[in-house]
Amino acid sequence: MYTMNYKSLFLMSICLGALALPACSHAPRPQEASRPEPVSADASLQRGEIPVLAGEWEYEEGGMVVPLRLDRFGDGSYDFKDGRFRTKVVLDHRWEGAWAQRENDREGGFEITLSSDFSEGDGRWWYTRIEGDTAPKKVGGRFHVMKVQSLVGNRLLPAEPASQ
Repeated sequence: MYTMNYKSLFLMSICLGALALPACSHAPRPQEASRPEPVSADASLQRGEIPVLAGEWEYEEGGMVVPLRLDRFGDGSYDFKDGRFRTKVVLDHRWEGAWAQRENDREGGFEITLSSDFSEGDGRWWYTRIEGDTAPKKVGGRFHVMKVQSLVGNRLLPAEPASQ
């Protein structure tokens, strides 16, 4: 379930001035009955918008930087291994979701602790499947994300708050 209370969203939008708030390295997977894209535990629930995530982010891990492009639901793509990124929940400053990579047939989960202004965060990722192995023992890693541009009304704007 996608959760962010209205009070938090209102306070964020005030803090970020005029900006309306609309990793891992992963991309789309082929449609296969045996290996669907990662989805929330209850896909039948209507997805809520999380505008603070919309826009372009940089995912950095071990010196490698990969751009992420996210929509108002916190879902999107990245070029590394034809990756996809899907947000499951944002609650307070905790962001959780799933990723999938078509090129190397892997998927997993992630969790990120976001900064007070939602402009960056530190996270960890893990595998939930590697090819046919649905209980992989291979470990994941730690990463940092930083917002580069916000998406407002389908237009990219700099992620920096407006001057006061």
